[in-house]
Amino acid sequence: MEPYPLDLPTQGDESMQIGELARSTGVKIETIRYYEREHLLPVPQRTDGNYRLYSPRHVEQLRFIRFCRSLDMSLEEVRILIGARDAPAGSCRTVNTLLDEKMAEVDARVDELRQLQHQLRNLRGLCPQPDEEKTCAILMELNRSAGIEKAQI
Repeated sequence: MEPYPLDLPTQGDESMQIGELARSTGVKIETIRYYEREHLLPVPQRTDGNYRLYSPRHVEQLRFIRFCRSLDMSLEEVRILIGARDAPAGSCRTVNTLLDEKMAEVDARVDELRQLQHQLRNLRGLCPQPDEEKTCAILMELNRSAGIEKAQI
């Protein structure tokens, strides 16, 4: 996928270099460059000295990406959302489908975490009163479940 062009004003008061962009968005410089390579950000203008110049559009895009990532969206999902946002005709269906799939992923992860919680509670229940003098029932069960018949505990 080719990076998309950006309509920027010629170098003006709103332009900033990468350090200022990083500070204003809370996104590390290395991450900004990575997003550029992944074509998630518009191609920035360059100064005569070849410094990148970023616009308010870059700030908005980075904030959008950062928020989507906080919702555990993958970069590919962020790319889809950016595409839907930039070409809104028919995008509601695409966005709804993506969110439905993401919610199903989250539901599956929640189920896995509940199973893990249940396993941990069962293990913890094996040793309600810790006793330094006897063999730990939790360690014995962990060894048994791992297929270790004779182990030093």
